[in-house]
Amino acid sequence: MEEEVIISPDTQRENRLPPGQRLTEKWPVLHYGFVPHIDPAQWTFTISGLVRERRVLAYEEFAPLPRVKVLSDIHCVTGWSRLNNLWGGVSTSVIKSLTTILPEAKFVIVHAAGNFTTNLTLSDFFAPDVLFAMEHDGQPLTPEHGYPVRLVVPRLYFWKSAKWVTGIEFRAKDMPGFWESRGYHNHGDPWKEERYS
Repeated sequence: MEEEVIISPDTQRENRLPPGQRLTEKWPVLHYGFVPHIDPAQWTFTISGLVRERRVLAYEEFAPLPRVKVLSDIHCVTGWSRLNNLWGGVSTSVIKSLTTILPEAKFVIVHAAGNFTTNLTLSDFFAPDVLFAMEHDGQPLTPEHGYPVRLVVPRLYFWKSAKWVTGIEFRAKDMPGFWESRGYHNHGDPWKEERYS
């Protein structure tokens, strides 16, 4: 069955380059620390926090979840943008079918390898073009770009699209993540140049 292709709204803008950005054809590799080499057989995805039932999914349970494709642009806080990225993976909306999120939950903390975190509002996390990507432009993600699973949040600066995701935690109160607690903006809208706090 052919996956649905979701078109990220920012790709429909007349001018697709946010202020202060420059276009690149390449996909630069940026991250803090080392690239973890993750064995999918050992990888798990944990759904925790304000949920009725905590879930831990092994890779063989996560990989067959319903898939989507998303066409999006990406904008890095360091100033580069890359247009027309085609992602394949699991929509964040699928998470809603895996557990019951309690009504007091207002934020999602995304956990990733190396104790990395980033924070999102529920509305940003569940936007229709947000997904846990496993492919980019028809190819599996490489370790440098987040293999086996990375979050992709097309409408925010790309640091919000955490690599090497290991789970999500629903919370009533916001908790700044790794970069947000080191001076990056808490929200990160590239069209408002929300780069730093």
